[in-house]
Amino acid sequence: MAATKESVLEAIHPVEDPELEISLVELGLVYDVRIEEKDDSIHAEIDLTLTSPGCPMAPEIMASVHRAALSTDDVETVHVNLVWTPRWDPKVHASEDALMDMGIF
Repeated sequence: MAATKESVLEAIHPVEDPELEISLVELGLVYDVRIEEKDDSIHAEIDLTLTSPGCPMAPEIMASVHRAALSTDDVETVHVNLVWTPRWDPKVHASEDALMDMGIF
C-alpha cells in the first residue's frame, strides 16, 4: 500500500510542541504534506511552521518531524520545509481540542 498524506500526518501526530506539549498536527503547524513518487521510491514533502519565528527548538522540532515521517510505511525520503506564510494563528489553524488545551475558546 502506498503512503498517503493521511498516513504521514498520522505518523507525525505524536510529535509535540516542546513548550505547549500539544501535537504539532493538532496545533495546525503542519501546513501540507505532499507525496511524490520518484524513481520507484516515495518521497514526502512537508510544509511546517512554528508558533514563533524565534523558536530556539526549531532544529529539534524539524528533526522530530523528519524522523516521524520516515517511519511511515513506504516513505523512503522526507524533506521538511520551514515556512512562515501564512503566519500561524491558533484560532485559524489549531484544532478545537488544541484550543481547549491552550485555554483559547
